[in-house]
Parts: sequence; structure tokens; C-alpha cells
Amino acid sequence: MRSPDSRPFLHRRHRPAAVLLTALATVVAGTYLVPGQPAAAAEIPVGSGSYSDTRPAGTSGPTDNTDRPVTPQVTERMTDRPVPTNDWWSSLVFKRYPDQPHSQPMYGHPLSYRAVSGGLEVGYPTDAAIVGEGRQYEFAHKADLTLGVAGLNSPDTKADGWSDWTVSPYWSGGGSTLRATIAHGSPYVYAEATGGAAQIETGAAPEVFADDGNVLGVTVGGHHYALFAPGGSDWTVDGTRVSADLGGKDYYSVAVLPSPDALADYRAYAYSFVTGSTVDWDYDAAAGKVDATYTLETEAREGTETGTLQALYRHQWQHTSDELTAYEYVSPRGTMKVRAGGSFTTSQDVTGVLPALPETDGVDKGQLAARIDEVVNSADPFNGATDTYWTGKALGRLAQLVPLAEQSGNDGARDKLLTLLKERLQEWLTAGGASEFSYDPEWRTLTGYPASYGSDKELNDHHFHYSYYVMAASVVARYDKAWAADSAWGGMVEELIGDAANSARDDDRYPFLRGFDVYAGHSWAAGHQGFAAGNNQESSSESINLSAAMVMWGAATGDTSVRDLGVYLLTTEAEAIRQYWFDGDQEVFPEGYGHQTLGMVWSNGGAYSTWWTANPEEIHGINVLPVTGGSLHLARDKAAIDRNLTELERENGGPAQEWREILWEFRALSDPAAAKQAYDADPKAYEPEAGESWAHVDHWINTLAATGAPDTSVTADSPTAAVFEKGGTRTYAAHNYGDGEQTVTFSDGKTLTVPARSSAVGTG
Repeated sequence: MRSPDSRPFLHRRHRPAAVLLTALATVVAGTYLVPGQPAAAAEIPVGSGSYSDTRPAGTSGPTDNTDRPVTPQVTERMTDRPVPTNDWWSSLVFKRYPDQPHSQPMYGHPLSYRAVSGGLEVGYPTDAAIVGEGRQYEFAHKADLTLGVAGLNSPDTKADGWSDWTVSPYWSGGGSTLRATIAHGSPYVYAEATGGAAQIETGAAPEVFADDGNVLGVTVGGHHYALFAPGGSDWTVDGTRVSADLGGKDYYSVAVLPSPDALADYRAYAYSFVTGSTVDWDYDAAAGKVDATYTLETEAREGTETGTLQALYRHQWQHTSDELTAYEYVSPRGTMKVRAGGSFTTSQDVTGVLPALPETDGVDKGQLAARIDEVVNSADPFNGATDTYWTGKALGRLAQLVPLAEQSGNDGARDKLLTLLKERLQEWLTAGGASEFSYDPEWRTLTGYPASYGSDKELNDHHFHYSYYVMAASVVARYDKAWAADSAWGGMVEELIGDAANSARDDDRYPFLRGFDVYAGHSWAAGHQGFAAGNNQESSSESINLSAAMVMWGAATGDTSVRDLGVYLLTTEAEAIRQYWFDGDQEVFPEGYGHQTLGMVWSNGGAYSTWWTANPEEIHGINVLPVTGGSLHLARDKAAIDRNLTELERENGGPAQEWREILWEFRALSDPAAAKQAYDADPKAYEPEAGESWAHVDHWINTLAATGAPDTSVTADSPTAAVFEKGGTRTYAAHNYGDGEQTVTFSDGKTLTVPARSSAVGTG
């Protein structure tokens, strides 16, 4: 089993720490550099490329909503650790609003939280509100309890520790301190308090259903809670205040109960305090599966019990064989089921990725070659793109045409495309020009300038933007391994991967998996989580684009750790998308919510919308693009695709007019014949979406019409292999990135011999 800590993700030989980890106040030419003030830039070499240690003049790093620079709000002991921005609790460390120095609502599920001056608000949202003219559902935070300490009045709240899915907010003021530990899936809150008695304010007069001195059961707002003080203590209730003298101890805990009669079971683990969390993944290529083990570290504060209870999301409990209890919770992600024990393991089939759909006779190669030439020979193949996102989109568009040019026999266009990709990538991967990447030592992040969509000021979307660069680099690496070497341009590509998806927890350069929430099963887009609804992610498919790119980059460069991380991320997020964006089992969206898909997932629910338009075509397409050989996972639930597109036409009043090529490609993953019929009937007298081209659309539609839709019931012992089925005939496709011949074995017994550094196709 490969532990993510077994190998530092990033090569350190070109990163002198004294240069990179600059202090917040740096003496420069006799003056102190304050946050937000650029200094003289130095180029940090990384192989043939470089990045800057100072952002370009006139640009900005993270700011609050008044455009003032901000720094991570952490306690002194955490100042040397990279901050995991883009998480479910990021508002603790990124204070987006200067008049709110504590936090926004944070949704751990089943509990919700908000830091305030007197401590930690805790709620259990169980009722969905349908808002926004029926477009959004939300399980909004409402405080049932506020956990604190007598006298506590803290001017702010900081993060005093974190692990893979836990965080510990910290308060100090009025002679008292409070440190709480909260986590995804945990029904418990663990409190460490000094300076006074434990003090809990309730949102309404509590109804006491159990009183055993140091253990108190109360119902507040229809929700049942158990309060656990140290042995020998007694809880007292005075109106809406519940308090307990801790008897010289410094801890207490609170749990939300599924029902009052669960008190005894929850009491058994009340003093087994969670101190950390770790996910380990293992890609078993031979079995075509990826296993993930989620472990909570605990410490017994009383007694000897070191187990705990944790609630599993739907994408977890459906894929575990570990024993579960009968206890359940409500959440915005559907029912959560409870496991007793310190860990559980999920196991999922892997849907492979391909650098391109397989070569078939269904594609008119002459027409394909001509359409590729139109792109390659255009006045500006990059369509005027200058910032990180739109440049990335252009790189992705061109990268998808490289293997298609080869299939069409247009080697001249293939080589021109590779040159275009190399030149533009090298421009961005070298500091000092009009476009570059700059490292921020305060936030431990690498930002591309010119930036876009808050990638600089809000630390948004790095996984979206950089996915296209890594995907383009993986295409170049397929044809030119020397270019992709660490000593050439591969080192800078790994910097981008490291910023967005660093797998080493002990790295001092980037946080562990910046955007990917391992317990929620998907990424978050906002760097500050500065919303009442928590964090959000719109384009889940662009997050998948990064994972697929990592699979192919790792395979092309021989870096199996990057490849296997990509497999874990893609497989996990694909199931989260199926459940939480597309409601694949129709068991997640609340009753009364009238949509079959979400444009955006929020921490407290979801919305049938996008950030920029309410047009149904973009709402249904934003979680499909970019369409690549990494999109095949969508075919795991063809019924969800059909429901999605039926709703689109209902909401749209007919077939799509914008982004229709994206939606044809989506349909082709379920019903290729219908997609081809729509494609053939359309005059195509418009420019496709910016990341797409008619050459690629033509190849995608006609290839799937020839092979049939992906058959995800068949797996392979390679992550770069896939199967398609039409009329009972299966088409097997695989790409071999290695230097020797490879035999790929599929789970139905079929084998396919793939020459070195080539693709192969077979039928059966």
C-alpha cells in the first residue's frame, strides 16, 4: 500500500528555503516589507523553467472584500505550516470580511458550526428550505448550542491545528481560552477550556431528557444533544445557560444524538477525543480498484476507550463492507450512516482515462484533418487568451487535437500543435515575462499572473486553471519525454500539481491536497469559504480534468505516485459528482426540490445555477466541460445523463442553442446514436465553446457512434484503458505510455497487446 507520506511530492533540490519561506516582515534595503507590498523579484529556477518569489508589480495577493491584504489567521504554533485553503472551514483562516473576525458558517455534516466571540455555535440542520424561486435548497446553519467557557470574550478566532478533515478553532479573551476540535462526519465536538467553568448557551430553553451528573441529555430546537463533563462534575441548567465546573480538568465534549435512546452508545466514546485524521489510498491496478482508508486518531481523556463514532456520506457507505450501526443522520448529501470504530475503508472500481477516443472507421479522416488545419493555421490559435484560465482553456483545446491529428494522418498538424503547446507552456513556466507564476510565502501558494476569477485575491479555482496546463503537458510528455523531465520543464509542471494537489503532509511549500476535501469526496473552489452557505464548487468537471491529467502525466513520466493520486482523486470525485451534482440514485436532493441536477454544490445544499448565468444550457453543461478522455466516468450512470438532458429541454423550452456541442458530447456517453442524429442535423454555423473545436466534436460524436457508449462495467489492469459497447460487441482501447510492449487485461478476460508508447484497439 502506498502511503501518501511515503515520498515528498515535490523535488526540493531547486528550492532554497531561505529564499522561499520569507518572513512576513522582511528587511529590504533598510525598510520593512509589509503584506501586500511587492519587493524586488527573484527568479527561482526549476529545471529549464522558473517562477518568481514576488508577484509582478501592480498585482495583488489575497485580500479582504475591501481590497486590503490579509494573512493566514492561525495561532503562533501553526505559523510554519502551509494553510489548507479551499476547505470546508477556510473562513477560519481567510477573513474575507474585516468586521467578521471569527468565521462564516462551517458545515461538517451532520453538524454545522460558526465561531463567535463567546465560542462555537453548533447546530444540526435537518430541514431543507427551497429558496431562490425553487432553484436552490439549503440546510442552513442555526445555533442550537454555543459552546464556551465562563468569561470568554475573544476578539477573534484562529486555527490552532488541522488534519485531513478536522480543524481546531481557538479563542482567547476575558481570561479564558477555548480550543475545539470539529470534523466532517463527527457527531462530537471536543472542547478544551481554561479560565472558568464549561458554559453552553442554548438557542431555546433546553428540555432535559437525561441527567446523570456529568452527563446531561437535552433537546433544543427538536435536536437531541448529550453533554459530557469530566467525571465528578455536574451540569446545571439555568434558563438557556448550561454549565459545569470542570473540577480542575480542562475538557468536555458534546454529541448530537440520532435519538435520545442512543445516549448510552454515544457515552461510551465521549472521552475518546479525536486528535487527527488521515486518508490513505491504494490503487490496485491488477484488480482495477482503488481502496481508501479513513482513520481518526484519538486520545482517551478518561478511561481506556480509544474508538469513536463517525458518520459516513452516501458516496462512502455505499462502497464499504465495514459494519455500520443502525444510527443515521440527515445531511445536504442525503442520509449519513454511522460506524463505530476508528477507521473504515471504501473500495471502488476504476474507470480509466484515455488520451483520446480510439481510432475507428466511423470518422472521416480527411474532414478531421481539414478541421484540425483550420485551428492550427488560424491567425491566433489561442484566441487572444492572456490570463491563467482562458490560456488554460486554449491549451486544453489544442492539446485534445494532437492525438486526433495523428489518427487522421496529419502529422504536420500534430507537430505544429505540439510546438504551439510547448511554446505557450514554456512562456508561462518561466518567470519574468508577461505571464508567469509567483510563489506567495505567506499563503504557501503558486499563483499565475495575469490572474482571473479570484485566483489571486481569493485563492479561487487553482485546480480548475492548472488542470489545463497539466493536461497539455501530459500530451507533450506523451511525444517528448525529454521535455517532461524534471531537469527540463517537468519540474515546473509538478509545481502546479503541488500547489493544487500536494500529497505530502509534511511538505513546507504547499498544503496537503489544497482543493480536495477527502471526506466530502470532492473539491472546493473558493479559497476563503466566505459565504453563509459555506464553500462551493461549480465546475466539478474541471476538477476531474486535473485528476485525469495527473493520471496521464504520471503515466507518461513514470511517476506512479502522481498517477495513483490522480486515480484516487478521479474515482472518488466521480462518485461524488454522480451522487451530489446529478442525484444519480435520486436519494440526495430533498423532497420538493424540482431539479434533476445542480450547477453548484454548496456546503449547506446546492443550486440550479451558475456564477454568471441562469441559462439552463450553461447550468447543464458546466459540469461536463471540458470533454476529454477523462470524461468517461460520466457514463457510469447513463440514466442520470438521460434525466439531466430531459430536464434541460424542459427548462430550456426545447433543445440547447448555446453549448449544444458540449451537450451532444454528453448525450453521446449515454445514447451515441441520438447524439449523432442531432449533430448531423445541425448546420453548426457558430463557434463552439471556447475550450472546444469542431474537429474534436466531430471525432467524439462519430467515434462513439461507431463504438457505442463506454461500458464501465468492465475494468482493466491499466488506468489508461477503457471499453465501449454497441449491439453486444465490445471495443477495447488502451494507451501504453511505457517504453516496452504491454499486455492489458480486462475484467471480462479480454487481453489487448499495446506497443510501446502507442494506443491499441480491439473488439470482442
